[in-house]
Amino acid sequence: MYIIMITPAGPESKAGNRATAERWQTLLEQAGHKVSVVTEYLGEPCDLFLALHAWRSREAIRLFREANPGKPLVVALTGTDIYLHQYTYPEETLWSMNAADVLIGLHESVGDDIPEPFVNKLVTLFQSAGLPAADTKKSASVSPFFDVCVIGHLRDEKDSLRAAKAARLLRKDSCIRVSCAGKPLDVHWAELTEQEVRENPRFRWLGELSKKDTARLMTNSQMLVLSSLMEGGANVISEACRSGLPVIASDIPGNKGLLGKDYAGYYPRGDTRALADVLERAETDAGFLEHLREQVGQLASQFTPEKEQESLEQALSLAVKRSSGNGL
Repeated sequence: MYIIMITPAGPESKAGNRATAERWQTLLEQAGHKVSVVTEYLGEPCDLFLALHAWRSREAIRLFREANPGKPLVVALTGTDIYLHQYTYPEETLWSMNAADVLIGLHESVGDDIPEPFVNKLVTLFQSAGLPAADTKKSASVSPFFDVCVIGHLRDEKDSLRAAKAARLLRKDSCIRVSCAGKPLDVHWAELTEQEVRENPRFRWLGELSKKDTARLMTNSQMLVLSSLMEGGANVISEACRSGLPVIASDIPGNKGLLGKDYAGYYPRGDTRALADVLERAETDAGFLEHLREQVGQLASQFTPEKEQESLEQALSLAVKRSSGNGL
């Protein structure tokens, strides 16, 4: 099929949605489809339309559906769609969900958090990550730090400085250092980040890193913290699991829907003291850290490119059947 995929993130963006769109383009083209990734849709013909974001892509979704009532439409739901926009912009967000033949959810609990009439449209897809490259090796020098990484653009939804704030509460003899890689969303977040750098000796901000440098950061870290207040299914969890990197995560549905309800590394979202306690335990209790490493290792097989490609093909096939009236 010829597929048009729309994402709000432009070609030069390092945002997660752009990475998802480009990865899906590769997987779908490997499966024999032709895919164009666009940031604006003007009504061009295609065999199937795939939109990342129900709300942000609402105008393109409406244009495609009204011009092509019988053609397959797939909408991938993001964290802001599920946990914010369906409440703050219900008319537009729910219209997009309703218009779709298939909805893609990026963690296994999405069905609990969208309106019941849309659950039967849902295909669960776990975003994939490759294995660490052979040239991504640990630094030859021995670090005096217990390095914790935080990866992602700095913004409210990510609660990006929570690990830095928790590090301030640690004992004086702690060796934990928090390294944050990402671009501040706006001036406010830039100022918050710069203030944290000035005031917190346990914190360093690395800016926006390349994919290779991000992989190197993960390789040289003992732990990843994912402190988000809302997530649709963070790809950095896939990357951590495939790399064997233990994760400490906020106890939100988007994290539990990837790591599982029995994962041992959760803390109550937004709770700085609780996060500090888990960080201290990870640093001082080798058994606990190894248990987390074993758990992410057991999850690694669900985040392979082959499984993601299979889920994409399932979503496309179901959308084609439903648009033709055969899959109702």
